[in-house]
Amino acid sequence: MGCGSGKVLPEGPGKGPGKGCVSVVHSLVAFGKARDDDDDEPKKKGASWFSTSVGNLPPASDGRRRIQDKVTKYKDKFDPRVTARYDIRALIGRGSFSRVVRVEHRATRQPFAIKMMEVEAPGGREACASELAVLRRVSHSHVIQLIEVFQFPRRVYVVLELATGGELLDRVVSRGHFTERDAAQALRMVLAGLGHLHNLGIAHRDLKPENLLYYHPGADSRLLVTDFGLATFGGAGSEMSGPDGRIGGDHNGADGTWCLRTTCGTPEYMAPEVLLRKPYSCAVDMWALGVIAYVVLSGSMPFEDDSRSRLYRAIVRGKYSFRGDPWPSVSNLAKDFVQRLLPLDPSARLTADRATRHPWVATSAAGSSTRNLHRSISQNLRQRGSRSSSRCPSGGGGGGGGGSRSSGGVQPGLPRAPEG
Repeated sequence: MGCGSGKVLPEGPGKGPGKGCVSVVHSLVAFGKARDDDDDEPKKKGASWFSTSVGNLPPASDGRRRIQDKVTKYKDKFDPRVTARYDIRALIGRGSFSRVVRVEHRATRQPFAIKMMEVEAPGGREACASELAVLRRVSHSHVIQLIEVFQFPRRVYVVLELATGGELLDRVVSRGHFTERDAAQALRMVLAGLGHLHNLGIAHRDLKPENLLYYHPGADSRLLVTDFGLATFGGAGSEMSGPDGRIGGDHNGADGTWCLRTTCGTPEYMAPEVLLRKPYSCAVDMWALGVIAYVVLSGSMPFEDDSRSRLYRAIVRGKYSFRGDPWPSVSNLAKDFVQRLLPLDPSARLTADRATRHPWVATSAAGSSTRNLHRSISQNLRQRGSRSSSRCPSGGGGGGGGGSRSSGGVQPGLPRAPEG
């Protein structure tokens, strides 16, 4: 989502998902775009849904040949016990110690994604263990599902559902007609998945529109919470009394619940308590959902700045507005929903269960659901995309583009917590 939006990974080497790790979301994206399969370099974050350029696409015949060469290359790397069950079809994601491919089950011909992780690589074993600890616990129709795992000394193969319906914002733009009722229905599905995670004591820590994917292209598709590369056990509701899923910088509280401290996530969606390096809980996901709700209803961000340090200061102040189109056409009930997710005090935010019962969500925005917000939302999204693609990285903030950050002191551009 622009130059200043690189994911901030957990601090320190060998603590949680390391530098260059392919997030699970890459295993779930729609795989029909030739440029995704042809690109040898990691894909630019946030440059997909608003891109209008097709000039760099290779000729179709060249693209198919290159794709087939890659399929052959990565098929040879797979353990025969895996390829005995799955046909390798296409490479759809890559990182420094992981590759993600689209596959078909040999018996059922059902499509899946397999994430192959090199566990002997620096940070690979810790990243794999952390992600699997979460994925093995979850089972919900609105959370991406782990199918099976093949574990070998050098590599781990994680078989996952394959979501082909595209990202949340892709669907908003492509519909041609989008109302508050549509927004409420989408957010209700996200809340169902989040409620399941939080009841298990799992904090996602990187909730954003790119990690909300539709299972299939149809209008009746379910929306899935995906990408658990930064997820961990912690916060209120945690059933964990041991170190399962623990990520460096977090620790067990005196009452047996996890006290999370690691600074990680995607800047525009990070909660103030994370930026201030205060202990935090699953409430950080509810803040992120408030930002998502704002974006889905308007196509704009509540907190945005080219400078990472100014962005952080805006977030910790919690100042945003409902000015500009289409906010005059958005109901007060929808605005109230956003406001109840964005208090600076985490204890004042709606929980996932309470948010599901908020009148705007529970009634599907009855009374204002016929107002078409699509034109303004799409225009704002495209304008933001155009700005993001033209501006240069900010000098302040560091940690952009998926780099790791130092383990000591305060990250450059990160506000300090108030004394006392």
